[in-house]
Amino acid sequence: MRSIKAIFGANVKYYRKKMRLSQEQLAEKLDITAKHLSTIETGATFVSADLLEKITRQLLVSASSLFYSVDNMFVDDGTLTKMDLIIDNECSKMTNAIKIQMRHLYDQLPKM
Repeated sequence: MRSIKAIFGANVKYYRKKMRLSQEQLAEKLDITAKHLSTIETGATFVSADLLEKITRQLLVSASSLFYSVDNMFVDDGTLTKMDLIIDNECSKMTNAIKIQMRHLYDQLPKM
């Protein structure tokens, strides 16, 4: 069985090519280097939640579709929907945690 990073990377590459984008073009849209994108596509590295959101927006796909593998034929639309909800929920939690940290940092700044 392939690793989740390899599955994810292969799917990013598949959807990138489907949109007729070069690595350089997609990397520019994602604000990362082409080398970084290459390491993602080969499964050598994984993405942050923020980069995951950017990728889904640029490739016009759901996050769960990037984790789908033909090796896992048991994944149906209902499961993909549940995966999307989990990913959306975790991204929302992360965003809220960052906002709280930023507010705390703001509160620590000297007031004029």
